[in-house]
Amino acid sequence: MISAALRAPATATAAWQLGAVELSQAFADGSLTPVDALDSVLARMHAVQPHINALVACDLEGARLAAQASALRWRRGAPLSPLDGVPLTVKDNIPVAGLPCRWGSKLYVDFLAGHDEEPVQRLRAAGGVIVGKTNVPEFTLQGYTDNLLDGATRNPWDLALTPGGSSGGAVAAVASGIAPLALATDGGGSIRRPAAYAGLVGLKPSWGAVPRSGGLPEILPGMEVIGPIARSVTDLVAVMRIIAGPAAGGWQGAAPSAGRQNIVYWRDISGSPVDPQILASVDAAAAALQALGHRVEVQPAPASIAHFNEAVWPVLSATGLAAVLQDKAGREAELTPALRSLLAQGRDLRAIDLFEAQRQVHLMRGELAQLLTNVDLILTPAAAALPWNATESHPAQINGQPVGPRGHAVFTAFANAAGLPGLALPAAPSAQGLPIGFQLIARHGADAALLALGLHYEFHHPWRQRWPNLA
Repeated sequence: MISAALRAPATATAAWQLGAVELSQAFADGSLTPVDALDSVLARMHAVQPHINALVACDLEGARLAAQASALRWRRGAPLSPLDGVPLTVKDNIPVAGLPCRWGSKLYVDFLAGHDEEPVQRLRAAGGVIVGKTNVPEFTLQGYTDNLLDGATRNPWDLALTPGGSSGGAVAAVASGIAPLALATDGGGSIRRPAAYAGLVGLKPSWGAVPRSGGLPEILPGMEVIGPIARSVTDLVAVMRIIAGPAAGGWQGAAPSAGRQNIVYWRDISGSPVDPQILASVDAAAAALQALGHRVEVQPAPASIAHFNEAVWPVLSATGLAAVLQDKAGREAELTPALRSLLAQGRDLRAIDLFEAQRQVHLMRGELAQLLTNVDLILTPAAAALPWNATESHPAQINGQPVGPRGHAVFTAFANAAGLPGLALPAAPSAQGLPIGFQLIARHGADAALLALGLHYEFHHPWRQRWPNLA
């Protein structure tokens, strides 16, 4: 069950190592205050930020005032929510009042947000302590995290490698101990793949589960959602209870038990290459789910998924970028070469191309809805490749086969187009100790059931005491 009062054992020795629910317990019993937690997190930030480059803006004064106010509320026994006083970061394509929101692009270099986007409002109203903004690739349209403004973010598990993207700064912050929570976006896998690369959990909610207003222009209309990244599923549930609709703190879900689930396992997408270490790790996760009483059956992915990746996603992303930048004509030289190329593609496409792409999305959505009436969940690797060089946009090869810019990302974007919830969970690491993750996709609106299964798996296969060595 997703119980009304989430509990987690506090086994870490420093406040920055504690999860959000563990911090809440410490605030409640008086063993820590929100000011203590912030001091610990900021000390950790100063120690690791020069190595990983996760944050692009900080609000130290605002965080200090928020932590002090929270400490007074806990002292009076009147916290605004269980997450009152918990530090968090926000991805730099989500507006936070008074902080830059530059979207990783020179075209937004001077943009200062005048208000909070709605999920940020909800977390702030619940007492969340916003430490700062996390790095992104330009316009959050690539699977690594580097840009012309702030440079590359590096994976805490191996500083030569990328933490993925576009939520690379978010996962690097959480994995290294700069706040236990990150608020991020996922338009094609941008929460789930980076979470897998950093040994974390991340939820891409169902379309519409987390209300949005006051955000940046949509590049991927109907696909991009806001969701949480954390070190435990317990913490994901705590955040969803605040940011999900219909009202602040109102998300409870049906709180189902993690009963026997029928799971279909896609090991590749129409023969797409997958790193052998990833397949071995996710095969072991599939076996672990079977050992917990679930039915897991390997099946081929529908051909519509590969068609979406190869023919539909390029049209949606290119036309979306062209639409958002239609008032920036003449400033193309300020974009990275990859984004200039994508913008040119979008401007060359016709309305009929976009119409056909949307028609294909509609067909795929119906096919997936039918599939998920016969099974409960889809299991896949979260990504097809292990992390690669931090300053390269994508791996050139996977398992000896050449791949394009989205070769590593074949398992994720279909869920965005179909509006389905997806949960990334850690699997066994690679031989070199690099994190590997798998994802579970559920039918639309089944977010609570998905998290319940995640809690069940997490209880039997704990991972949160794995930490990168950033001494």
